[in-house]
Amino acid sequence: MLVKTYSAIVQGIDAVCMTIEANFSFGLSGVCMVGLPDNAVKESEQRIRSSLSVNGYRFPNKGIVINMAPADIRKEGAAYDLPIAISIMAADEQVLTSRLEDFMLIGELSLDGGLQPIKGALPIAIKAKEMGMKGIILPLANAQEAAVVSGLKVYGMLNIRDVVRFLNGDDTTEPTTIDINEVFNRSQQQISHDFSHVHGQAHARRALEVAAAGGHNLIMVGPPGSGKSMMAKCLPGILPPLTLQEALETTKIHSVSGTLDHNTSLITQRPFRAPHHTATDVSIVGGGTNPMPGEISLAHNGVLFLDELPEYRHTALEVMRQPLEDRKIRISRSKMSVEYPASFTLVAAMNPCPCGHYNDPTHPCTCPPGAVKKYMSRISGPLLDRIDIQIEVPPVSFAQMHNSTGEESSEQIRQRVVKAREIQSKRFENEEGIYCNAQMSSQLVRRYCQLDAEGSKMLNFAMNRLGFSARAYDRIMKVSRTIADLEGAENIMVKHISEAIGYRNLDRENWGG
Repeated sequence: MLVKTYSAIVQGIDAVCMTIEANFSFGLSGVCMVGLPDNAVKESEQRIRSSLSVNGYRFPNKGIVINMAPADIRKEGAAYDLPIAISIMAADEQVLTSRLEDFMLIGELSLDGGLQPIKGALPIAIKAKEMGMKGIILPLANAQEAAVVSGLKVYGMLNIRDVVRFLNGDDTTEPTTIDINEVFNRSQQQISHDFSHVHGQAHARRALEVAAAGGHNLIMVGPPGSGKSMMAKCLPGILPPLTLQEALETTKIHSVSGTLDHNTSLITQRPFRAPHHTATDVSIVGGGTNPMPGEISLAHNGVLFLDELPEYRHTALEVMRQPLEDRKIRISRSKMSVEYPASFTLVAAMNPCPCGHYNDPTHPCTCPPGAVKKYMSRISGPLLDRIDIQIEVPPVSFAQMHNSTGEESSEQIRQRVVKAREIQSKRFENEEGIYCNAQMSSQLVRRYCQLDAEGSKMLNFAMNRLGFSARAYDRIMKVSRTIADLEGAENIMVKHISEAIGYRNLDRENWGG
């Protein structure tokens, strides 16, 4: 008896429908799997045999052919145990076939028949809805995640016995449901790190506000203990709240990578990723034998924080240059290519020199001559070119630490940031793929960042007097436009240009001695 069940393969952050066919072949003995299964898929036979035996079902003593279509896509992992097991049982008439075409099945089996959680439940559920299926059957641990998809019945099951009883009509399990709007709105206002706990550092706080308002990348240079990491952690709290579409896209990425908590149905806070400086190129940008999202994709719609920037591998930093421009990363392998989104705000922090005290008024620098420039040279010009805001962060004095009142909260700052983003959203409503000032091309800079005679004179003076490179010009213009947006000003004024110039510390020819 030929039986078909339906499942899905995750490619990138999307799913592809897969048909699993089972049929008895009297010319074979045992199970023959075709359709490019890997070893984990082939080993499913042993897990299925044990699962059926423990739960009182029989494994057919006949030759069985399992075909996994489309046959030109490699099938990897143990998530296909459940649909393979059900197709075998249905071919052996232990499971009714009348409901199989209505449901997508996915799940890994343990030896006792329990269903283990899988990766990519959300994109698979989305695919099931696109295919017009009534529902999806998957492990109970993934039910909350899949239930985000409205209009699809999601049945979370504990073991294969529950699945068989449900398909045979002996169980009336209710589908898992969640109110996505209620979940989304409930978590929107939560801020884990608040700027009200950051004392002093008015210049750095203002720079982070500008970075959040315009989507600008930022680097902080300062001695150890000056609060660089703490302020970076506060940045997600002043970014505009995620939209529902952004939340779904972010959740899909974390679902595919397996980093989504099983009790979480939807990511509603902007991600904050801080990989260690020993991270490899692949862990940063993604890839591997079986391509998976890297840190830049896990930070999509959020913040990627690179602490001790010069300590990262040179190649790991250089591979980020293209994603910083294109806001996506394409991983190409001999057998497949996948594309992951990578629209993130880069925040980097570093000491000014190997000892950490160059320009520190409280501690003398002990580095030998030339050490500062050599240390800074670990960061390439092309990468630094993609960082709009570059600031020095001085140490915090006792008086600033002791004064624990009067600092603005993240919510107060966020309100100004949201208003500035609304201005940019209206400005770029006819520009495809442009949502904030940091994304402007040189052509758009010329169009939207006009200067009066006085502003042009000041910028020309700064370029010549401070030794700014040509690459700094567009960056200053973009940041000036953002500062004007924060004030609600239609035109860029001299004071906006002046403040933006103050955010280009590392471009000055005399920086580092």
